[in-house]
Amino acid sequence: MNIGLVLSGGGARGVAHIGALKALEEKQIEITHLSGTSAGAIVGALYAAGHSWSAILAFFKKVPIFQYKRYAYNKPGFIDTSKFYSDLSPFFSEDDFRCLKKQLYITATDLVTGTEMIFSEGELIKPVLASSAFPGLFTPILINKIPYVDGGVLNNFPIEPLKNSCDSIIGVYVNPLEEITPNQLKHSYQIANRAYDISFNSRCINKFKEVDILIAPNELEKFGIFNLKNIDAIFEIGYKAAIEVLEKVPV
Repeated sequence: MNIGLVLSGGGARGVAHIGALKALEEKQIEITHLSGTSAGAIVGALYAAGHSWSAILAFFKKVPIFQYKRYAYNKPGFIDTSKFYSDLSPFFSEDDFRCLKKQLYITATDLVTGTEMIFSEGELIKPVLASSAFPGLFTPILINKIPYVDGGVLNNFPIEPLKNSCDSIIGVYVNPLEEITPNQLKHSYQIANRAYDISFNSRCINKFKEVDILIAPNELEKFGIFNLKNIDAIFEIGYKAAIEVLEKVPV
């Protein structure tokens, strides 16, 4: 039986994906296919390569993101995404999708055509980095001379690659719409950001009914997408939310 796992984007909230992996392992649910974007692409790639949830968690704790050595020079962005290549490389026996133990799909956004690209073969690390390159903050990644950025721009819950190849699909969504008050909507940029967030979430929520099991912890709303100081708390939220959902699933 093929069981697919779709992992959304969400920045630092993506650590909750690792908690969900721990819960899935404890419930002895064997994932055969993964589809991920942004933070979900990183977690998905590491898991597809055969690494344990504990090793993946250690990776997120160890790799410094906001470090001066990673600043971009003469590139469109503040942090040079390509400088993370050496952090990921040791986790793969070769820089190719064929080295993976599970089928993996990575989404990224083509900045030239404005279309979504799904990577599933060939070079591995660049697509993972491209999928995680939050526009404006991280520099785009060039693949075949085409600049790619965060897959979440167009598809933050990429279930499509799994539909025709999996008997069952589990979704983990870690980007809930934050609860706010009217006082937080006093300025034009706040209005614009809120409207963008609503549009962003609605496209994902409409796809929730297409998965067989959904893990979407609302508690993550209090953590910012670049909040790296609460990794353990985010991990625990993902784990507990997954356990709660999985315990309700008939064996």
